Amino acid sequence: MSRAIIFPGQGSQSVGMGRGLATQYPEAREVFEAVDEALGEKLSAIIWNGPDEELTLTENAQPALMAVSMATFRVLEKQGFSLADHADFVAGHSLGEYSALAAAGALTLADTAKLLRIRGKAMQQAVPVGVGAMAALLGPDFDTVVEIAAKASTDDEVCSAANDNAPGQVVISGSAAAVARAIDLAKEAGAKRAVELPVSAPFHCSLMSPAADAMREALADVTISAPVVPIITNVTASSCTNPEDIRTQLVEQVTGSVRWRESIEWLCKNNVTELVEVGSGKVLTGLARRINRELAASAINEVEDVDTFIASLN
Repeated sequence: MSRAIIFPGQGSQSVGMGRGLATQYPEAREVFEAVDEALGEKLSAIIWNGPDEELTLTENAQPALMAVSMATFRVLEKQGFSLADHADFVAGHSLGEYSALAAAGALTLADTAKLLRIRGKAMQQAVPVGVGAMAALLGPDFDTVVEIAAKASTDDEVCSAANDNAPGQVVISGSAAAVARAIDLAKEAGAKRAVELPVSAPFHCSLMSPAADAMREALADVTISAPVVPIITNVTASSCTNPEDIRTQLVEQVTGSVRWRESIEWLCKNNVTELVEVGSGKVLTGLARRINRELAASAINEVEDVDTFIASLN
C-alpha cells in the first residue's frame, strides 16, 4: 500500500479552523506563532475569530490555510508520523503546493508564510476587482472546456481552463466578459451547471502574469531544498524533486492550470492507494472519490482525526 499526503487550496478556509488542535497541542500552537512572527501580525487571530470577509481575502487565506495544514502536520509528526517512513508522495492544490513543500522540508515555515502573503497580494493586485472572473463548469470534460474557453476568448478578452479538479468538474478563469460567454456556451453544450464563483480575481490564467513576475522575484532568493519525498506539481501532474525545477514550476503555476485530476491519476498509476488530506476541510477528499472510487481518502482536520490516523499506522 502506498500513501500520498495532500494539502488543500483556497476555498477550504473557515473561521475557527485549527483552533482545536492549537488548544490541545503545543506543536500546533508553535506553528501559528511562527507564522504570526514571520508576517509581523496576528494572522492567527483572524483565523480563529474572523471576521470571515477578512479571512477570505486572498492575502490572508493563502498563508492561513498553509498555517492550519502545517499545524496539523506537526501534530502528526509529534505523534510518530514521518513522511519518509509513512508516505511516498506529497501534493497540494494551488497554494496547497506550498504547504506540501513546507511539510516535505523543501521550504522553511517562515519562508512559506512570507511567500504566500506575497503571492496572495500579487494575485489580488494583478487584475482590478470586477475585470476578471472565474466559473465552475459541471458536466463537460476537460478537453470540451478547453474548446469552450477558446471559443469564448477574443484578442482582448481571455478565458482558459484554470482548475481541472475532477472528471466533469472544471473551473475556468479570465476576463469577466469572456467567462460570461463561456458560461453561455457551456449551457448550450449541455453542462449540468455553469456558475460564476465568488472570487476576487481570475486565478490561474494569463491575466495573472504580473503576479507570476512577482513570484519569480520573491522566489529568486529563497532557499529550496530537495523534498523528503517527491512532490506532484500542479503544472506537470508528475513527480519532481529538483529544487530548481520546483522554483520554476511555482512561478509557472500562477498563470498555469491546476492539473489536479491528472495529478491524482498519476498517483494511482504509481501505485498510490491512499490519500490523506491534511488541513482545513474535505474538498480534496471529495474530489479524490470522483477521480477514482477505489482510492481510500480521508481528511485530518480535528483532534479525533489525528488519533484515528495515528492508530491506523500501528
